[in-house]
Amino acid sequence: MKNLKNKTILVTGGTGSFGSLFVEKLLSENYIKKIIIFSRDEVKQFHLSEKFKKNEKKIRFFIGDVRDYERVLTATRGVDVVVHAAALKQVPASEYNPTEAIKTNIKGAENLINACIENKVDKLIALSTDKAANPINLYGATKLVSDKLFVAANNLSGKQNTIFSVVRYGNVSGSRGSVIPFFSKLKKNKQIYPLTHQNMTRFWITLEEGINFVLNSMKIMKGGEIFVPKIPSIKIVDLIKAFDSTAKIKIVGIRPGEKLHEVMIPEDEAVLTVEFKKFFVIKPTIKFSRKINYSKYNSEIGKKVLHNFVFKSDQNNFLSTKQINSFLKNNNFIL
Repeated sequence: MKNLKNKTILVTGGTGSFGSLFVEKLLSENYIKKIIIFSRDEVKQFHLSEKFKKNEKKIRFFIGDVRDYERVLTATRGVDVVVHAAALKQVPASEYNPTEAIKTNIKGAENLINACIENKVDKLIALSTDKAANPINLYGATKLVSDKLFVAANNLSGKQNTIFSVVRYGNVSGSRGSVIPFFSKLKKNKQIYPLTHQNMTRFWITLEEGINFVLNSMKIMKGGEIFVPKIPSIKIVDLIKAFDSTAKIKIVGIRPGEKLHEVMIPEDEAVLTVEFKKFFVIKPTIKFSRKINYSKYNSEIGKKVLHNFVFKSDQNNFLSTKQINSFLKNNNFIL
C-alpha cells in the first residue's frame, strides 16, 4: 500500500460494508494523507466519525449522491485516487425500481468519470459484480454499462492520463445484504431456512479478501482492464448445513432477476482473458491511444485461457461444510 503514500483517497459509498472496513484498513497505514468518505447517509457518517475519532485529522466526510455531478466534482477536487463502491445493489429492488438503479449505477459512473478527468485524478478503480457478466437482471445490466463506461473512459482522459479500471467479484460473505446475517438470525430464533433452489451455488469471498484484492489491483492497474479474483464456491444448501446440521429447509423459488449460479467470466469473454496465479484479467474490447500490455503484472507473465473457458460458481472448487462452519464460528455468526 506504499503506492498510496501521501495520497488523498475518495471512497464513494464509504459508509457501506466494504467502504467502512476499507477506510479502517487505510487508516491503519500512517502514510495516507487524507481519506474522503462520500455517501448519502448522514447517520452512518456520524457513526463512522465516532468510530474514527482519533483519526479525524485524516478524514473528511462528504454528504452527497453520485447522481449529482456538481457535488461529485467538488468531492474529487484535490483527490489522487477514487475507489468507487457506491451503487444500488439489491436485485429485487432494482427490478421494481429500474430508473433509480440507472440513475445511480450508470449516471453516477458517468459523473465520476467526468469529474475525475476535470480534476486530474490519477486513477479510479470501480467495484463491479458477477451479475454484470451475462446479466439477466436490471442491476447486472446497469453494472455492465457502468463497467463499459469506466473502460472506455481511458480514451477520454487524453494528456491528463487519468486511468480507470474495474474489479469484479461476487457476493461478499457476511456483508450487509448478504444471506449470512439473515441465516444467523434464523438460527438464533430456531426458524425454518428458506432456500430459493436446492442446487444454487455462489462464489465465496470475505470482506477482508475483497479489500486486499482491490488494494492490490489498485497498485498494479494499467487502465481498461477488469480484475477477477480466483476464489472458491459454496453450495447454499451447505451453507445452511454449516449453520445447523439439522436445519429445516423450505424451497421458496428463485426471486425476480436471480441466477441459479454466478458467472464472473462467461465463455464470450474467454478470448479476452489472461490468467495469473491469483487472478484473471479481462482485457478491453476496444483499443486505446496508448499501448498497454495486459499480459504482465509486476514480474508475472500471464497466459491466455482456453477459448471455451468459463469461470462459473457451479464449475469451480467448493468449500466443504466444515470450512464454511469454521468461517462462521471465527466471525461470530454462529456460537
